[in-house]
Amino acid sequence: MSRTIEIIDQLWTRLEALKPIKPEYKTKLDKKFRLEFNFNSNHLEGNTLTYGETELLLIFDDTKGNHTLREYEEMKAHDVAYLLVEEWAQDKESPLIEQKIKNLNEIILVRPFWKEAITPDGQNTRRLINIGNYKNHPNSVRLANGEIFHYTSPTDTPFEMQDLIKWYAEGEDNLHPVKLAAMLHYKFVRIHPFDDGNGRVSRLLMNYVLLKHNYPPIIIKSADKQNYLRALHLADVGDYEPFIEYISQQVKWSLEISIKAAKGETIDEQGDLEKKISVLKKKLKQDKEVKLKFDNSVLEKLVKKHIFPLAYEWEKGLKKFDQFFFSREVALNTEFGRVSGMEINEKLTNNFLNKLLLLINNNQKIIRIRFSSSYRKLKSVKDSGSFNGGFIEIQFHQNAYEISYSGSKTTISKLYDEELTKEEMESITNSIGNWFYTQIENAIELYNK
Repeated sequence: MSRTIEIIDQLWTRLEALKPIKPEYKTKLDKKFRLEFNFNSNHLEGNTLTYGETELLLIFDDTKGNHTLREYEEMKAHDVAYLLVEEWAQDKESPLIEQKIKNLNEIILVRPFWKEAITPDGQNTRRLINIGNYKNHPNSVRLANGEIFHYTSPTDTPFEMQDLIKWYAEGEDNLHPVKLAAMLHYKFVRIHPFDDGNGRVSRLLMNYVLLKHNYPPIIIKSADKQNYLRALHLADVGDYEPFIEYISQQVKWSLEISIKAAKGETIDEQGDLEKKISVLKKKLKQDKEVKLKFDNSVLEKLVKKHIFPLAYEWEKGLKKFDQFFFSREVALNTEFGRVSGMEINEKLTNNFLNKLLLLINNNQKIIRIRFSSSYRKLKSVKDSGSFNGGFIEIQFHQNAYEISYSGSKTTISKLYDEELTKEEMESITNSIGNWFYTQIENAIELYNK
């Protein structure tokens, strides 16, 4: 038994003696582990959300910064997977099975997507990532030295995963939990059973083992990525002890933090204050330099460049529902008036823009623009009445504008010089579409009773 494992056993005994931890101390500790694990595990794989943006997203359900929609979605999904692993670990009798592992992969990757890849002979290609299922193609990687590293073949993957589950079940009876967690992580990565997400799933599985045996979760710090990868590479050539020792050091850190928390001591580390300041800046919309402040000229450019393109994108979504109704009306509102029509088209937008420009030229201050839609009667349901088809509302503040819309409890905030991306527009329109679909479904169910 290594000296580090001996220290871990002593720390574990001390922590167990301090349980139950006071609820207020435990809440703070759980939050730290949750944020650190989600941030670092995703950051290791290239996610660009900062720690502050991660906290804002997971704790406050808000977003700031220019990142792809997928990065936000995968961070949220990874958090769901982490909480699920915590839940699994509480059931000491439930075994680890392949379907659970597949579920984790499906959760963290959200939906199928295209990704750059290389063929076994080193040629660049693109591949559709099939989430929640074992790979159908080799997923070799090119190392920093240019060499191609090959993982388990697609043909052998199902058999090796069966062997891994069997090995784990036997290891629960004869391996120290820390060694079991470390080796499960390594063996899983060496198989690389999925098209993508293997690193994140391996770290989730490692923490599943630790949590199940009453250890705190561990965090592989993204800042320490090179040492982490070096330990993995040594394991690739049969030297497992450096990797087990590396994981043991992280367990030691987590136990020490947990003991401090259980005693009511501070668990803030160097750099934690900077993280908190970052979150505060983002909550106050001060994470970026304000280059433009609201005025009517800024409003005119914003409406033409971003707001009407968003409205046209929304119109595409509205048209999908037209076939179910007798008619539809859309309306564009400010606090100074309203224009309406059957659809958002060139005539309607020009009419609205002319009214808007007239207000601007008269130095009227506009603080809100709202798009709304309504439908008249479902064709297949008698006396179904009118339906609210959703809304998009843009509010203008001094330094930023804020978009709220049907189907979402959160808003999108942008500085006046920030781009509203196509992905964000699609996310808004998809949210409204899904919300409206639910309204229709509920109405049909009600009318059929």
